[in-house]
Amino acid sequence: MWTGEALVSQDNPHTSGFGSLKETPKATVGTFNFSFGFFLAMAMSMAVVRPSPFLGDIDFGLGGLSYRKHFLIPNHTSRIKALFWEPKKPVEPPEMYLSLNNFTLTKIHTKEESSETEKAKKISVSVVSSILEVPSSDWDACSLDATGVQQFNPFLSHGFLSSLEESGSAVKETGWLPRHIVAYDEDKNIMGVIPLYLKSHSYGEYVFDHSWADAYYRYGSRYYPKLQSCVPFTPVPGPRILLRNTSYKDQVFDILVSAMKDLAIKFEVSSLHITFSSEQEWNALKGKGFLQRTGMQYHWKNRNYKNFDDFLMDMKQSKRKNIRQERKKIPAQNLTMKRLRGYEIKAKHWDTFYTFYRNTTDNKWGTPYLTREFFHMMGSKMEDHVMLIVAEEGEEVVAGALNLIGGDTIYGRLWGCLPRVYYPSLHFEACYYQAIEAAIELNLEKVEAGAQGEHKIQRGYLPVTTYSCHYLLDEGFRQVIGNFLSRETDQVKLVTELIKDSGPFKDGII
Repeated sequence: MWTGEALVSQDNPHTSGFGSLKETPKATVGTFNFSFGFFLAMAMSMAVVRPSPFLGDIDFGLGGLSYRKHFLIPNHTSRIKALFWEPKKPVEPPEMYLSLNNFTLTKIHTKEESSETEKAKKISVSVVSSILEVPSSDWDACSLDATGVQQFNPFLSHGFLSSLEESGSAVKETGWLPRHIVAYDEDKNIMGVIPLYLKSHSYGEYVFDHSWADAYYRYGSRYYPKLQSCVPFTPVPGPRILLRNTSYKDQVFDILVSAMKDLAIKFEVSSLHITFSSEQEWNALKGKGFLQRTGMQYHWKNRNYKNFDDFLMDMKQSKRKNIRQERKKIPAQNLTMKRLRGYEIKAKHWDTFYTFYRNTTDNKWGTPYLTREFFHMMGSKMEDHVMLIVAEEGEEVVAGALNLIGGDTIYGRLWGCLPRVYYPSLHFEACYYQAIEAAIELNLEKVEAGAQGEHKIQRGYLPVTTYSCHYLLDEGFRQVIGNFLSRETDQVKLVTELIKDSGPFKDGII
């Protein structure tokens, strides 16, 4: 049974970043027949606690009681990169430049504009098969306007996304077919873009819908291919509909949403997903036929700390003591921590880090998403926005953690170490404590440490809500899944509040 996408660390089996495909076989027994609605409701119930594509070993809680059902599941071969659930041939979209529709905007005048001299804007929408078809300056202008300079998100940049494509990481052969949407005005100025992929599986997303796919399949329908707007392989929150800051951007937003839905119909896909969107997008898309879903991540917040000890003084005594003990283990093992940025990161560092990455994925039965070339390209394009934290034993680099730096955030992504070695507490030091120290030194607002990992709570990382939007073309599935998502949202909210109430900080700090 596929058990999710967590990269397994030395100290905890739930570390995740860009990710890998982790798979573990497990036998189940028994068969059951259900009506469509009853079956799908049970299929959905597993998505929160067990991100698996198959209905096996599911716990259902009913009024404080619990019981276990077992379902017969088929055996599947490992190392799948492109998966279609039905022998029916999937729709093959055209490879060429695809024009959608032309739109005329209702002109919205500002105080500085004259209604007599300004004419209505005409917007055309097209689909491109590679981000390289969009000038980097135009894409980045949309991205920066969407986030604002202070909240600049490096994962939405042309440099990062193009590195995924050019390196062969997010391409058709790996089940990620780029189908980015671009909106132009009549002067060919780009007014908005959407990173969008036609997908043949659900891996590398971190908003788990494997059970949805299985429900479609068991009911005789096809779930793949689907359209996915996201940052491949990384659960980073942020806007997905990237708009230039104009007086008519709300209209461009509506046009781009309509274009995505039209594309879903044109490609005959089952669904359209916008994952880890901004909360503003999440609210806006509710009225456009999208189902709403929430999740949870763990982020560290900088409360104007002067240094790491200042942060520790906000922690409960037992948590503070534990962190100090963990940090003392690093020099005791003759390890030296270094934070490298930009030009300080050489080609040899990326080759070494790729060895760490492959050690993590290979030893934990995973299929790596990222190629060696990706790290070199991304490092070259992103420059000072990349921070590589390394641990050295003498002259040898023995472990590392990859981070990206945005306008107000450090994003912790990947971790790895040399094969067949173990350094107690090194994972916590490299991934969490060093990132906190760097955020304090750089006067940044927060550290986002990726998905999963309850062990982060005791180290100062608290739960925050994440948002995703799902447009399903089948009315029957949309209704049943919508009911499930409503219940799931209540559960996520309850768990988030419980964790905050029992967190590691002193009373009154948060």
